[in-house]
Amino acid sequence: MMGSMLIRGANVVDGTGSPGFRGDVVVAGGRITELAGPGTIAGADRVLDCENLVLAPGFIDMHAHSDLHLLTEPGHFPKISQGITTEVIGQDGLSYAPIDAATLAVVRRQIAGWNGNPADLDFSWHTVGEYLDRLDAGITPNAAYLVPQGTLRLLVVGSERRPATAREIGRMCALLAEGLAQGAVGMSSGLTYTPGMYADTAELAALCEVVAAADGFYAPHTRSYGAGALEAYAEMIGLARTTGCAVHLTHATMNFGENRGRAPELLTMIDDALAQGCDISLDTYPYLPGSTTLSALLPSWASAGGPDATLARLADPADRARITDDVTVRGSDGCHGVTVDWETIQISGVADPDLSEYVGRRIADIAVAQDVPPVEVFFDLLLRDELATTILQHVGHEENVRAIMRHSRHMGGSDALLVGDRPHPRAWGTFPRYLGHYVRELGVLGLEECVHHLTGRPAQRLRLRMRGLIRPGHAADLVLFDPETICDTATFEQPKQQARGITHVLVNGEFAIDGGTPTGALAGRALRMTTRGTDVKGEQ
Repeated sequence: MMGSMLIRGANVVDGTGSPGFRGDVVVAGGRITELAGPGTIAGADRVLDCENLVLAPGFIDMHAHSDLHLLTEPGHFPKISQGITTEVIGQDGLSYAPIDAATLAVVRRQIAGWNGNPADLDFSWHTVGEYLDRLDAGITPNAAYLVPQGTLRLLVVGSERRPATAREIGRMCALLAEGLAQGAVGMSSGLTYTPGMYADTAELAALCEVVAAADGFYAPHTRSYGAGALEAYAEMIGLARTTGCAVHLTHATMNFGENRGRAPELLTMIDDALAQGCDISLDTYPYLPGSTTLSALLPSWASAGGPDATLARLADPADRARITDDVTVRGSDGCHGVTVDWETIQISGVADPDLSEYVGRRIADIAVAQDVPPVEVFFDLLLRDELATTILQHVGHEENVRAIMRHSRHMGGSDALLVGDRPHPRAWGTFPRYLGHYVRELGVLGLEECVHHLTGRPAQRLRLRMRGLIRPGHAADLVLFDPETICDTATFEQPKQQARGITHVLVNGEFAIDGGTPTGALAGRALRMTTRGTDVKGEQ
């Protein structure tokens, strides 16, 4: 732990949305200890003169897929270099706790395209609490965890496509309550991914009641972001009404041609629910393409039973014909109810190095080069890469992105996949892109307003009373940046590029980035919600 530090003369943008002001801030013992006007604090063990820089709370990534990367690469440079000091993981209904040996084997294969499948990682935990303890052993940013509903279903029901029995729902509720008691901040779902998508609304409602009782929140990846998107959002908002559970709509984009210009309809639904007393919030990333696994485009029936059953169907001529009809004619529920436009599907990563020639290419172009139908390229890659291929999906609309990010309950979430040779650039650039492109260049949001979206507002959603703002007594999660130069440099062609303009990042009072360079400090920790308003064990 370093001694005291004085951050002198910065433009303090405190995370509340209020106008920035010149000020001096003292950090000691992992906390902000003083906040005063410029030149009023005498000195400290270290002094940073920051006259042309903005001092903001560290950014909070409300939707991260770093569940294993935090353990295998604890320095976590792609995220910490963009000013992120806290991530919310356990997303989209599939993660690694609570877990048993059989379920872990399925999950590791099913979401290898999200998180990789490292052979040398010691998966020795079983409970949520044990996983959080593993994070506490040494990570750079802080992390909060959502209990994944799909993993609960795997544990209790298995991979079968059927309703859960009352007894099974009771068991899932008990496991969820246990995970929340051990520190999870809520629950996630992935309702276009198996087996979470097999849960009906009543099953989800029973789980949401458990989350509400613990004062957590529910973060659903809804049943559709394409055809039927508004109906899918309505189902989730309905759960907030009927259960009293806070609902956070993750990566709440309005993608695909069916939804061009329809963001105001979603926002009206949210505003109506807020007016009725529901607690609704949402996050987005500031890009048009999305990113997922290639196998996510499959219809749900083809994914029932787990990875081995899926691969067997992909090799069966009759099942291939049926899959072809779903993805090219009728619309796959895995592809949000729309038919797959192969021109929009770009390969971003493969597990098998022998397939690396396909990275960066679109399936339609590969099909032309091979003189085969695009669906045959689809089948070939899924089989040869054993479902681990990741993709970019070029289906977004700029007018929707801007409208949604202006909403009063909006927050930032990268939805970043850190695996693959050419991942989505949001893995390296989400938060600088908000502040550079959408604040400085386009003026979609004001500086103070945007910082509030990325700091104070998500801290409030997470019930982190001592983070997300620049206040004496708060944890010293801080970022210093130049408002005139901050920008994302990551592109779709070269995505692994450090952002510009971020000079220093502190996590719990320790420099993670100092003068633009990573320090290797592992000052992050698991942020537990073991009691209301507590963000770390024993810390109020």
